Amino acid sequence: MQAWRVHRNGEPGEVMRLEEVERPVPGEGQVPLRVRAANINFPDALLCRGQYQIRPPLPFTPGVEICGETEDGRRVIATPALPHGGLAEYVVADAAALLPAPEALDDAAAALHIGYQTGWFALHRRARLQPGETLLVHAAAGGVGSAAVQLGRAAGATVIGVVGGPDKARVARELGCDLVIDRRADDLVGAVKEATGGRGADVVFDPVGGDAYTKSTKCVAFEGRIVVVGFASGAIPTAALNHALVKNYSIMGLHWGLYTTKDPAAVAGCHQELTALAARGAIKPLISERVPMKDAADAVQRVADGITTGRVVVLPEGGAR
Repeated sequence: MQAWRVHRNGEPGEVMRLEEVERPVPGEGQVPLRVRAANINFPDALLCRGQYQIRPPLPFTPGVEICGETEDGRRVIATPALPHGGLAEYVVADAAALLPAPEALDDAAAALHIGYQTGWFALHRRARLQPGETLLVHAAAGGVGSAAVQLGRAAGATVIGVVGGPDKARVARELGCDLVIDRRADDLVGAVKEATGGRGADVVFDPVGGDAYTKSTKCVAFEGRIVVVGFASGAIPTAALNHALVKNYSIMGLHWGLYTTKDPAAVAGCHQELTALAARGAIKPLISERVPMKDAADAVQRVADGITTGRVVVLPEGGAR
């Protein structure tokens, strides 16, 4: 089969190589899957760079999220077992963790797994977002940010999206943001305070870190909640706890992957919620590109560089759309 492999760590476009390899053999409790579509996530870039919290042995295949097909023809969502990631024609995955692909979505959109689970757990499990509250979403036009925007709207929140540049601002408006702030041109803190009558955002969804986090602390509401989801900017901020104390806001971390081992029932329950939302059209993954297998390395690099919107999906030869 064909698979993209990484033999040394570095930038995805430099270290990913498309190779002919043997199909992975399922271990105990695992099942083989044919890959119908593989969604590219920022962790795929971190895996290539050797910067992810999980470091598979070299060589490995990146790709942490797929829509696949079982040997008996069922369409499922899965997290492939590394080092045999999803940027390949076949993978293996833990049988107990397979989730049914929503019937309302095609293969590319059906893998509403990591991004939407991250958004749902951040907003509902961690921040306890309430109807009528104001939600501030950084990187609102990106893969996980666009999911948070849709989930926030579905929860009845007023959603303020932060993006970088006019093209991403247009995407965020199309997603349904009530207000879009271009961090390159606008005063983020001032715009949030003006939009909320000086109160600030009740919940902040931050997958960026760095300056995004710092500015969030200046416009978070009394008893607001900042959910730290990631550090796409590459800068890990240092929290000023005295500031959190004085302003009475909470800083929450979210490592969604821990729920798969600590509370898998919660992951399954979340998937049921997401499937129901998809069925009634409240959420639909933003698929900006569908690329063939041969272009996967370039696609991962563009996600790493932050120049894509929504999700970029790799379709193996013969994979359904």
